Amino acid sequence: MYAIIETGGKQYKVAPGDILKVELLNAEDASIVKLDAVMINDNGNIKAGEAAKGAYVNAEVIGSGRGKKIDIFTYKAKKNIRKRQGHRQPFTKIKITEIVG
Repeated sequence: MYAIIETGGKQYKVAPGDILKVELLNAEDASIVKLDAVMINDNGNIKAGEAAKGAYVNAEVIGSGRGKKIDIFTYKAKKNIRKRQGHRQPFTKIKITEIVG
């Protein structure tokens, strides 16, 4: 059994027991969050669209943090214009506990 969930503008394929990093959620550590399911596959029985309207996935929040630093460097040739900046994307680490659909 697996499901396709949508959170943070992205879609993820998940199964019970999976651990993944998603965009930052406003939730406490060790709390349960409810994520909307776009599609559910239950041993070949597929629910999608209107059939999966009330389907959801429960996930436990393990923790949150910031990802690896990426460097952004822009410049304009022959103009002595250089700009360097970095970015660390915040994330929430979750564990899928059950799929309800």
